[in-house]
This record gives sequence, structure tokens and C-alpha cells, in this order.
Amino acid sequence: MFNNQLARKHSSETRSQILTAALALFRERGLEAATMRDVAKHAHVALGAAYYYFPSKEAIVQEYYDAVSDEHSARVQTAFQSANLDLESRLRAVFHLKLEILRGDRRLLGALFRYTGEPDHPLSAFGPATRSNRQKSIALFRLALAGEKLPEDLAEALPPLLWALHMLLLLYFLYDDSPEQSRTHRLADSAISLFVRMLTLARLPLLKPFRGGLFALLRDAGLFSEPTSPAHVVPQEEPS
Repeated sequence: MFNNQLARKHSSETRSQILTAALALFRERGLEAATMRDVAKHAHVALGAAYYYFPSKEAIVQEYYDAVSDEHSARVQTAFQSANLDLESRLRAVFHLKLEILRGDRRLLGALFRYTGEPDHPLSAFGPATRSNRQKSIALFRLALAGEKLPEDLAEALPPLLWALHMLLLLYFLYDDSPEQSRTHRLADSAISLFVRMLTLARLPLLKPFRGGLFALLRDAGLFSEPTSPAHVVPQEEPS
């Protein structure tokens, strides 16, 4: 049993070593310029070992996507444990924490965003291969809206709409050369404040036809193919 545990630990460490080395290489050279042979050399492992853990560069990036998604979920849930957070504060937490996590990866993200317009590419933010990441992100916005008294159609439409807004913000973030991307953070705050004010109006029964049009737009865009259950967000365990 001890030998099995040691082997699993070594395997996990090797996988982490390859991932860390690969991401550093991608940040330095870009995704296209780096090869799996470069990754193996940078990680100080045999090429066969690199392919054993990650069959392609895309698999490495998907692991990165998963790590970012998991860290974002954990940080948001920790932030939401604070008492008396209003909707605006909860949405700010979701947006700003994502920006903080990605602060050092703008160059890498710039290389990856080129695939957004290729839905069939495994790294496309809108493609089937990244669906679980979208689900987790949308679930966080659904969690932020939890407890708000919303018409059923709005409760269904708003989480994917907020996800789409956060994707636009990330695109702006890539080109923001202000210190610590302060302009992006200010833009996020302004957009969230405007969203909360507009939400008050959107709840009115007179605007139900408009809400129906918005719902149809998001459905046609494929965003409502995502599961709507907040079960994708796994609560953190209480510290022992």
C-alpha cells in the first residue's frame, strides 16, 4: 500500500511539474511556437512521459482552464461566506476575483482567445470541449443571483448573460495597459452598477416581451444548452 501511495504521489508531482513548465513556456513563447518536445525538455522529463500525462498541448491548456475554474469557484464561495453581501457586492466578487486570478496570464490568454472564433477547436471558449468550464462559470453567476426575487424567465436568462458580459470584459482586459489593469476593474464596477439598476426595471411585467426576446437571443446563441442547476458549484468543506 505504501508503495502504491508513493507511486501516486510521484505521478501527481510529475504531472504538476510538466504542467507548470508547459505554462511557463507558453507564457514565454506562445502556444504555437512551443512543441511538446520543448515542454518535456523544460520540465526535465522524457518526451514519452510528457505525452503520457498530456497527449497534446491542448490537453495541457484544458488542465489550465480547469485549474482556473476550480480556483475561481473556491474563491467566490469563500467571499460569499461574508454576511450581508448585496447583489452588487456578490457580482463584483465574481468579476474581480476572476481578473485577479488571470492577472499574470494576459499574454497566454491573448494567444488562446484567437480560438474563440473557431467553435470546433478544443480550446474555443464557446466549443463543446470547454463546456464544463462554461457551466462552472455560469453556475457562479447563478449563485450570485440566488435569493433575489426574479421572474422565472429572468432567473434563467441572467446567468448566461452575465457570463457573456464577463467574457467581453476579459477581452478588454487583454488590451488594458493601465497599472494592474485598473481600467478594467473600474469598467467592471460601472457595468455591474448599471446592470443592478437595469435589473430593477427589467423585473416590471411591462417588460416581459423584451425579456422573452432576450431569452430567445441567448437560446439561439446556444447559451441555454448549458445545465441550469447550481450543482456545479461544490461547497467548500469547513476547516477542521
